[in-house]
Amino acid sequence: MSVESKSAMVTGASKGIGRDIALALARDGFDIVLGFGRDRAAAQAVAEEIAALGRKTVLVAGDVASPEVVTNLFSAAQRTFGRLDTVVINAGIMRMAPITRASLADFDAMMSVNARSAFLMMAAAGEQLRSGGSIIALSSSVIAKSMPGYGPYIASKLAVEGLVKVMANELRGRDITVNAVAPGPTATELFLHGKSQQQIDALAQAAPLERLGLPQDISAVVAFLAGGQGRWINAQTIRVNGGFA
Repeated sequence: MSVESKSAMVTGASKGIGRDIALALARDGFDIVLGFGRDRAAAQAVAEEIAALGRKTVLVAGDVASPEVVTNLFSAAQRTFGRLDTVVINAGIMRMAPITRASLADFDAMMSVNARSAFLMMAAAGEQLRSGGSIIALSSSVIAKSMPGYGPYIASKLAVEGLVKVMANELRGRDITVNAVAPGPTATELFLHGKSQQQIDALAQAAPLERLGLPQDISAVVAFLAGGQGRWINAQTIRVNGGFA
C-alpha cells in the first residue's frame, strides 16, 4: 500500500540492506532521513536515486552510538519534513571470532554500534513518533542457530530484540508498532567480509531455498511493516532467511 507525505529515518542507509530499505520506502511514498557513517559519496548516490523516485531526502552523518548524532537525526527530520512516521534502526557491525579469542575491543564495538545505538534510537523515536508510526530494528537470524564465532555479535543483537519487546509494551495505547527483522545470510558487504568462498557457499546452501538472501528480500518485509498492511504485527521478531533458521 502506498502512502503519501510521510517520512522515514533509516540508519546505515548508504549501502547494503539499509540502502535497499531507504529505496523501498521511497517507492512507497516516504521522504527519507538518510543516516550514514563515513561514506558520504555512497549516501549521496542513494539520495540521488531517491530523488529520481520523486521523494525528498536529508543526509545526516555520524556514529549513531553517539547521543549527539541521534539528536541531529531527529532534529533533521522535524526541521526538514515536520513529521516522522517510521524509524528503521539498521546501522550495525559484525566482527567474528570464537568467544575464547574475541577481543574486548571488538565486543565493546559491537555492543556500541548494534545495541547502544538501538537504545538511543528507540528512546528518541518514542518521544517523536506520532500515532500510526513504526519502529523497525534489524536483528539477525544467527541468534536462532547459536553459530560458533558469532558470540559477541549475537549478544548485541539479542539486546536489540529485548529492547524491541519492552519498547512495544512501553508504547501501549499510542498506536506505534515496534518490531525486529532478523535477516539470514544475505549477500551484502557486511556479511561477505572476512569469509572464504567455501564459507559463503556453505551458508548459501544452509537454507532450504539454497541461496543467499538479497537486500531486497529484507527491504520488502521492512516496507510491509512500515505500511498500512502491517499494523497488526507488533512486538515480534520476523526471521527473513529462506528457512535458514
